[in-house]
Amino acid sequence: MFRPVPHEDRNPEKIRRPSIKYWSDVWRRLRQNKLSMVGLTIILLMILMSIIGPLINGYSYFEQDYSKINLHPNAIHWFGTDELGRDQFTRIWFGARYSLIIGILAATIDFIIGILYGGLSGIATRKVDNIMMRIAEVIYSIPYLLIVILLSVVFSSEGSGTSLFVLILAMTLTDWVPMAILVRGQVLQLKESEYSLAAESLGATKPWILRKHIIPNTLGPILVNITLTIPRAIFAEATLSFLGLGLQAPKSSLGSLANDGLAGLAVGNGYQIIIPAIFISLIMFGFNVLGDGLRDALDPRLRK
Repeated sequence: MFRPVPHEDRNPEKIRRPSIKYWSDVWRRLRQNKLSMVGLTIILLMILMSIIGPLINGYSYFEQDYSKINLHPNAIHWFGTDELGRDQFTRIWFGARYSLIIGILAATIDFIIGILYGGLSGIATRKVDNIMMRIAEVIYSIPYLLIVILLSVVFSSEGSGTSLFVLILAMTLTDWVPMAILVRGQVLQLKESEYSLAAESLGATKPWILRKHIIPNTLGPILVNITLTIPRAIFAEATLSFLGLGLQAPKSSLGSLANDGLAGLAVGNGYQIIIPAIFISLIMFGFNVLGDGLRDALDPRLRK
């Protein structure tokens, strides 16, 4: 009438699998996305090479050699030389450094302003929220190209030209609005959640609830937006530099290097524009596929 209980059935209610924290599960799912890991690898390699790349072949960024003008890629100058005999390998990695700095700084400023403005708009009264959003929409309607031109004219009149500060200022004056709208939408949704209402019933202030409960729960969409803001800023800077509104010499970004190489395209020196364009495409590809992977990894509905 009785039989021995198998050893594996003695603890049927025992938790077999240890609990995984949210961010550990996000990293696990992100690693399973091969394309996103390729993008992350590209980004890390670009950051590393922008730091150590100019030191590899021993050529200075400013070193000019008129006996080596417009040399095609070879065993000595791996990416060739430009019209002044400067080594393109060194200049490419300097340009990648400035492009990454512009993209990351612009995304950081957009993140800070968007969090503050969107968060305050979301927890404010409806009247204040409407006023703040109308102001943001008016600001966003101003094209950043017009702002860059105006700022370039102002600073050029002072003899400084279009600098790194001017480019970042021009792009962030309007680009923070999408981040603010995203944060506001998340705040409007989460401030009616049970834990927010419970904290408010216990006497917590709205800024405290925003800081402790709402903002931490909006980090997923915000991080995805940041990974897409960085390549947008890099491409915007490359476009401005290609139009001659970017960094002024001797500084150069990948966009300004492509602009400098445009003249060589007609005389058979297409590598001077093709190589910077390839690196711009790689950076944008890396950030875009990483953003797509983060969006899937941070989505709780896809959690297994």
